[in-house]
Amino acid sequence: MEWLVAATVFLVVSVVLWLVSFRIDRKIESQVPINGRFLEVGGERLHYTDEGRGPVLLMIHGLSGCARNLTHSLAPQLREQFRVITLDRPGSGYSTRRRGAPADLPAQASLIARFIRTLDLGQPLVLGHSLGGAIALSLALNHPQSVSGLVLVAPLTHPQRMLPLVFLSLGVRPALLRRWMSLTLAAPMAMLGRHKLVKAVFAPDPVPEDFDVRGGGLLGMRTSNFYNASSEIAVVNRALIDMVKHYPSLKLPVGLIYGSRDPVLSYRRHGESMVGKVPGLALEIVQGRGHMLPITAVERVVAMIRHVAGQAGPQRSATILHPPFAASRAG
Repeated sequence: MEWLVAATVFLVVSVVLWLVSFRIDRKIESQVPINGRFLEVGGERLHYTDEGRGPVLLMIHGLSGCARNLTHSLAPQLREQFRVITLDRPGSGYSTRRRGAPADLPAQASLIARFIRTLDLGQPLVLGHSLGGAIALSLALNHPQSVSGLVLVAPLTHPQRMLPLVFLSLGVRPALLRRWMSLTLAAPMAMLGRHKLVKAVFAPDPVPEDFDVRGGGLLGMRTSNFYNASSEIAVVNRALIDMVKHYPSLKLPVGLIYGSRDPVLSYRRHGESMVGKVPGLALEIVQGRGHMLPITAVERVVAMIRHVAGQAGPQRSATILHPPFAASRAG
């Protein structure tokens, strides 16, 4: 009898939390509406923005993010020189990820390669931020015909055993528990702690007052976002272990830029370790900055984009850029 009472209470609480989560999702979507176009690719409906004229620059956001992270400050500085296409990754923002669809890096890279072909973008320059950097690397390794150069902003490049503290709550392994949490607890908990969470991701830089809406911050608090981001974390290291072995085979211009005080991904582990692996790589460390460089260090990111876009000719040995491209490195 006791188990029946407990089961009933659990069911009632779950239903109440689901209703609360549903209302949170609808409110967020009314505050941060669709602002781009949709394209059907590989059974998914991908949401993206397309602005400007010139050579194509495709931008890929990071974990728990959306295209608005990159259109907030960065895209407006680029559309006079580039055709800037900013994509909501599968399962993020307003792009779909079908139930059971793979969340690993090669699967996302493959879908993005199909997106590039479907839009007839040729070989665009590709920018990836954070986890988007890992996906951009997978794209270059597995679909080299789809990329002319890489700009990696605070990218994840190597496996790491421990999750960044700010993303510990996403480390839910059992898929069933992950699904239950996403439908019940995730959105209410995220909304309660969102200011602390966003502050931690931006640290030590300040959070823009309009990040929730214009920067898409609220979209990361929805139920689906928790499940999809947690699913990505669960499998990300598998691909990275193999990718690291193949970095020396990259034959295209690659630029990396990190903040010296990034609390999410260490520039030493994920940036400096790449210098000896990728031919022709350029690395910039922005002194005193954190993880959200597409918003907090726009001019430096734009300079790196232009540098990589302008590269041509034979492969060069790996270098670390100096002023005007690089600030002094952290000690």
